[in-house]
Amino acid sequence: MQHIWGIDLGGTKIEGVVLSSASAEAVVIRKRIDTEAWNGYQHIVAQIAKLVKILEAETGIKAERLGIATPGTLNPSTQTMKNSNTTCLNGMPLKADLEKILNIPITMANDANCFALAEATMGIVPDVVPDFQCVFGVIMGTGVGGGVVFRGKDGVPVVLNGLQGIGGEWGHNILEEGGYDCYCGKKGCVEQVLSGPALQTYYTQISGQSLKLPEIVTRHYAGSDPLATQTVERLLDYFGRGISTLTNVLDPDAIVLGGGVGNIDMLYNEGVESIKKYIFNSGVVETKILRPKLGDSAGVFGAAMLVS
Repeated sequence: MQHIWGIDLGGTKIEGVVLSSASAEAVVIRKRIDTEAWNGYQHIVAQIAKLVKILEAETGIKAERLGIATPGTLNPSTQTMKNSNTTCLNGMPLKADLEKILNIPITMANDANCFALAEATMGIVPDVVPDFQCVFGVIMGTGVGGGVVFRGKDGVPVVLNGLQGIGGEWGHNILEEGGYDCYCGKKGCVEQVLSGPALQTYYTQISGQSLKLPEIVTRHYAGSDPLATQTVERLLDYFGRGISTLTNVLDPDAIVLGGGVGNIDMLYNEGVESIKKYIFNSGVVETKILRPKLGDSAGVFGAAMLVS
């Protein structure tokens, strides 16, 4: 029996999984070690290889191929990493270096793509839209990202990486003209409007208080803070604008909302009402807006699904 191996490379942790089949219930082993990214690129490569060797030693199973979820993406034309917030990875041939060390074929995809793939194959989507053709996975947390999954000709869901490896990167489209500066060089990107830190910055700017997003939302629900309500209503409006653009372009069967901001209940009712105001479909939203099922397992499961 061929097992399925996945690695989720994060900024602070590297998680590995071995599955006996393409199912969330088929876990043979899961293990995490520290990334220790402050030690640089070569150390990260060594840590990934170390984790694979640990998994092999503890299971007695030899890895034959490996899927890896990465921060940033592998540039298809140069085969080097780009757009990674673990900046020491950028410009480096991570895939080639790991294949040389581990002596196995490796498939890589952006962590948001792996989130989308996991939820489309073994997460919430099969429960709600089992015959889907297109799924968009949204990450709204510290940053904003996204991934696109299509059903391939053979019926197997596949990630749309795109010609330049930036498929699904809706977080760096401009949503608010003249908005906050983004590290990508633009102003008012989706990430600088809908991420948790951006929402907190907006509230601080208008109130003079520094609060975490859950407290802002709680104050809105309580009706005790008009500026918290202003922040939440702004979130809902821009959520509708941003998601309607995705829907107009891709017309997906389902959009799965991941990340801490995606936990806000209002996005699934008032947020959908906001989408209706902007969608190019006479105010009708048939796309399912879904909560994820796999939690923080989605990244490593999605990585495994790259090679399933």
